Amino acid sequence: MANITEPRTLSGFMELLPDRQVIFDKIRRKLEDVYSLYGFYPLDTPILEYSEVLLAKAGGETEKQIYRFNKGDTDLSMRFDLTVPLAKYVAKNAGELTFPFKRYQIGKVYRGERAQKGRFREFYQSDIDIIGDGELSLVNDAEIPGIIYRIFTELGITDFTIRINNRKVLGGLFELFGLGGNEAEVLRVIDKLEKIGGEAVKEELSTLGIDMKAAGELLELLTHKRSNTETIETLRAMAGKSELLDEGVNELATVTELLSGFGVPDKNFRIDLTIARGLDYYTGTVYETMINSHPEIGSVCSGGRYENLAGYYTNRKLPGVGISIGLTRLFYVLNENGWLCESQKYPSQVLVIPMGDDYARAIEVSQYLRDKGISTQIYFEKKKFKARIGYADKLSIPFCIFIGEDEIKEGNVSLKNMTDGTQEKYSLEDCAATIRKALEDLGSTALVKSL
Repeated sequence: MANITEPRTLSGFMELLPDRQVIFDKIRRKLEDVYSLYGFYPLDTPILEYSEVLLAKAGGETEKQIYRFNKGDTDLSMRFDLTVPLAKYVAKNAGELTFPFKRYQIGKVYRGERAQKGRFREFYQSDIDIIGDGELSLVNDAEIPGIIYRIFTELGITDFTIRINNRKVLGGLFELFGLGGNEAEVLRVIDKLEKIGGEAVKEELSTLGIDMKAAGELLELLTHKRSNTETIETLRAMAGKSELLDEGVNELATVTELLSGFGVPDKNFRIDLTIARGLDYYTGTVYETMINSHPEIGSVCSGGRYENLAGYYTNRKLPGVGISIGLTRLFYVLNENGWLCESQKYPSQVLVIPMGDDYARAIEVSQYLRDKGISTQIYFEKKKFKARIGYADKLSIPFCIFIGEDEIKEGNVSLKNMTDGTQEKYSLEDCAATIRKALEDLGSTALVKSL
């Protein structure tokens, strides 16, 4: 007999056991439900693209991490995010799309970086974007935090802050403090402020030839704690000194003033002038979302406004605004910290257990329940009763239905609530109604424990 190869999975690729996969998929469906509620179309772009298309704007570390190979004469790469494929898609299909084009996509992306705890080489991203044709109303920038707020509260995460800034504000401040000319590098360094601290940031800025005194004054302005109103007032006091700054302040004020209308409470958002978002395609509003009690996790949802999504593929100006959630990383953090609600891990809602060899009634009952939208499976195996009920218990199935000779004769079923242990006989119609009512109560249970 040939040797059996050890079953193992590549480092940086996540595989879940069934109960974890059930919860992961419920979180994914929750995101899809919220996106659909706001009118976003689903999109699924290919994992493989022509390298020249996918890497049109890539460079530096990004290009080093790409999974790239040749198949025959074709140079192929695996997508490393969902934004570049979106840019290609919109440029290619602009004549067929209706703008503003709102899309969501939840899909796997691939990066050949060093695998480490919480960081993966294959992982799901969950993105939404609103794309305009020529222009896109700033009100869309205010709707995005409303979507973020709904997503996290419906998951069960309530103690979070959406931090908001505007790249034009930063650009204008760079002009005032004499830091213009290499904005991209300055932004990249400022974006590291929370990770490495103010002194380290000043040292990095000095290597760019920036005056340490000016860098210190800028960092003091960016990091000083103020209310949202005070921040806007502080920035408005500089009016007339930089056209770019004035434009950014007006945009930032407009977006934050609209948030309450989109259902975002004051306690869940804050203007934070240190938010830079290092990617150079952001041009206006930027967002980062933090879980307040666990800042060490970092941003769990980020994004912003860009003025020309598909400039590498078309001359048509396609501005947009969007966000991305690293779904695999978020799930990993929630799972590792024990923050997932275990009551949500059942694969089926009902297990039908025929007590004899006649399966006809069990099949009939199961079909009826499925027609009522109740997820149902039948236990066909000839095992002892303890093994049958143990199967439901191990899979956390909340209800069992027993069908024996008495139930067949009487035309009813015996329903056992696996949570409280109660068992009663019902007509099939009343049984379905009882299950549905109980499932409504279970359905209100959050996917994530209180955070």
